[in-house]
Amino acid sequence: MLSLLLAAEVAKMGAAIGAGLAAIGAGIGIGRIGGQAMDAMARQPEKMGDLRSAMIIAAALVEGVALFGVIIAVLAIVL
Repeated sequence: MLSLLLAAEVAKMGAAIGAGLAAIGAGIGIGRIGGQAMDAMARQPEKMGDLRSAMIIAAALVEGVALFGVIIAVLAIVL
């Protein structure tokens, strides 16, 4: 009985760590996307519209992956 309770607590801790890592990874990824886009816009201002569109799409993809990570972590807690 004790081992089942311990396994459930370890699963919850692992899920919390996984959700945290997903959020940290998304923050780092979006920060890098924004920084690199600003550098590119400073070098070629005439390409600003294209860069902005590409930046928004890339940021959305990073957020989508982070959301999947958080959902998987929540499912690990529930199941």
